Amino acid sequence: QVQLVESGGGLVQAGGSLSLSCAASGRTFSTYTMGWFRQAPGKEREFAAAIRWSGGTRYYADSVKGRYTISRDNAKNTVYLQMNNLKPEDTGIYYCAASASTSFPALRYDYWGQGTQVTVSS
Repeated sequence: QVQLVESGGGLVQAGGSLSLSCAASGRTFSTYTMGWFRQAPGKEREFAAAIRWSGGTRYYADSVKGRYTISRDNAKNTVYLQMNNLKPEDTGIYYCAASASTSFPALRYDYWGQGTQVTVSS
C-alpha cells in the first residue's frame, strides 16, 4: 500500500558527506512520522533519526547527533538525511521508514524501504 524508495547511498571517505533521499508514494503522510534506520554488517538495525511529517519535530540517536540532519519536502513527499563528517562505523544499509503513530518518537514503524548502501572508508 505504501512504498518507500531510498536513494543516494554510495562510497565516501571518512570525513566526507552523503545525502540520502526517501520518496514515499501510495499514501498521504501528512500525519506520519518518518525515520531513518541503519544496519551495520553483522549488527542489528538501529535507529538514526526521525521527523514528524507535520510540525517538523526532530529526534536523533546520540551516535549521529550533530552530524546528521533529517528533513522533508512535503510537496515532493520526500524525506532526506544529510550525513556529514562520516565515520567508518557509519557504514551500513540505511532504511527509510514511516509510522502512523501519534507518539513521537514513534514506538513502531509500519512501512519500510528496501535500503540503500552507505560505505565509509578510512
